[in-house]
Amino acid sequence: MNIRSLTRGDGVVIGAAVLLFIASFLDTFDCSGSCNDVPTAWDNGSLLMGVYLAGIIAAALIVLSHLLPRPPKVLGIELGHLGLALALFTAWSALGAVFDPGGSLNVDGIVDPDAGTGLILGFVAALVLAAGAVGSQLVGALKAPLIGAPRPAAPTPYGGGQPQGGYGYPGAQQPPYGGQPAQSQQQPQPSYGGQPGPAAAPQAGGGAEFAPFWFAVPVARPLYGEDGSPTPIAELAPGTWYLAVEQRGSGLIAQTQDGRRGVLQDTSGIQRG
Repeated sequence: MNIRSLTRGDGVVIGAAVLLFIASFLDTFDCSGSCNDVPTAWDNGSLLMGVYLAGIIAAALIVLSHLLPRPPKVLGIELGHLGLALALFTAWSALGAVFDPGGSLNVDGIVDPDAGTGLILGFVAALVLAAGAVGSQLVGALKAPLIGAPRPAAPTPYGGGQPQGGYGYPGAQQPPYGGQPAQSQQQPQPSYGGQPGPAAAPQAGGGAEFAPFWFAVPVARPLYGEDGSPTPIAELAPGTWYLAVEQRGSGLIAQTQDGRRGVLQDTSGIQRG
């Protein structure tokens, strides 16, 4: 599980689930002080299961669909889609409970009591839950990571190492291929007679080569096989640094922590280390 894969929409969903849990312990009816022992949602099984627990389970399914690298499916349905449907059902059930809080019940001789604090707060939480679940699929601001990827302490140019603490970060500058230390500036060598000669001119005709670099994705994105298979081989999660080793058209060949390589087709908004 990677907590950095959670989005702002997940934060809204989690907050709504906490609010639903609190509302389940509050009064279901408002008798204006004329009735004793006012019930809560825990005294009404259908209300508890259809609104409060349904909403909490919906939030758990939505969050797990982003936390797990390969979330399982229930009857062929993805966890996120199942949680979205359950969140909409929760909001609809809460609306019916507010309009008819007592139903056919008779509470201490009072017929058709008004909705209590627990029902009203539960309805608001159910609306927030449904809005967060739907907005996470449609609103760009809610798709952003809940916890952003840590930025480098000292930014390095294109092709530099990854920030400290991340996957694969080299503790010290590594020498290039061949074992010779890299120099940022070539020093001119003295020529015959002691005068410094001109700096060596760059080789003509050589195209710019791809320099590997570290990057992080803003939202979870699939990594496809290099053979062009339409099935993802992994998912890149926000908050983790990955190594781009090659350019492939408009995409990148990326390497994961376990050494797998694949094509990242959507490179928009990536953060370079």
